[in-house]
Amino acid sequence: MSSKAAVEFFNKGRDALYHDHTYLARVCLENAVNEERKPAYCSYLAVALAKSRGDFDGALTLAQEALRAEPANSLHYLNLGRIFVAAGQREEAIDAFRTGARLDRNPEILQELEILGTRRKPVIRWLAREHPVNKLLGKLLACLGLSPNAGSTES
Repeated sequence: MSSKAAVEFFNKGRDALYHDHTYLARVCLENAVNEERKPAYCSYLAVALAKSRGDFDGALTLAQEALRAEPANSLHYLNLGRIFVAAGQREEAIDAFRTGARLDRNPEILQELEILGTRRKPVIRWLAREHPVNKLLGKLLACLGLSPNAGSTES
């Protein structure tokens, strides 16, 4: 098979992954990686492995390989975040999505962050989030149209 076959396997696998056909996605993406080991192929295969087999260690290894090859590609952070979500590691997923969002305002990353429901730090960080003073100040700033911790993207 040629590079053209690898591209076809990749496209079919990526489409299957978007439609949540994880087994088909994994098979197609494994074929793509076997034909041509590109960072994008490894990145998407990592998500398919995590979702179809629950092989989070193997998925993280592939995702990190893709990130080492192309550290400025936000799609790799999107896929890494999706692996963390599948593994139940919410905070790590948020960190990965935020790193990707800093590189590129990818709508898929922003959608994933919205789904996870990220929150900003409390107004007074040394007080608990549930403390009445933090609640009151947060509501007051929201009413005034001011965002607590403006410019901060940490949770």
